[in-house]
Amino acid sequence: MVWDKGGSLTRPLWGAKKAYESLAASQKKAEPSLTVTKVKLGTMRVATSRGAATIPAWLFSLDGYDSPLKRAAVSPSKLPQPPIGRDGDVPGLPLHRLVRISSDGRSVGVVAFHGACDDGAVVNVQETSGSVVLSPSVKGQKKGRCTKQAILQKVTVKLDRPVGNRVLLDAVTGKPIPYKSPHRPSPSWS
Repeated sequence: MVWDKGGSLTRPLWGAKKAYESLAASQKKAEPSLTVTKVKLGTMRVATSRGAATIPAWLFSLDGYDSPLKRAAVSPSKLPQPPIGRDGDVPGLPLHRLVRISSDGRSVGVVAFHGACDDGAVVNVQETSGSVVLSPSVKGQKKGRCTKQAILQKVTVKLDRPVGNRVLLDAVTGKPIPYKSPHRPSPSWS
């Protein structure tokens, strides 16, 4: 894994079979719905809590598709211990996941929770030289009876300067915000 802003990390490679099985694990059918015609090792770009990175990936050529299906060929590392603890005074639910970092690094996209009886999710930011702390909340909570449910909402947060090598932290948990595939969580971050 190599970050755009410098630095690298060595992780064990997954075999192509394991990478494909992890992709298909959510399917309950015994027969695969895609026909793989060729597999080769390549690369793909991912968003991480330390900025965009290039990682090894298995490129699966599929019958009937022009572009290969890319799947990470490395196992994710465990999240590091948070530099701060959870603040009991911060209400609400933690951020669900990091979904993107803009190409210039000056905005991040996260998925946050809100309820059925409010006006949506809000994410405030506090930046330091070593971290970007994102604090999720909701706006316009209505009084009275309401169903108790969580709704996921994508929120784009503008930054004063590019993320660079700063760590993205969730103010509710004190932990780095994990990048998760929109279809299933990363194995070691669940």
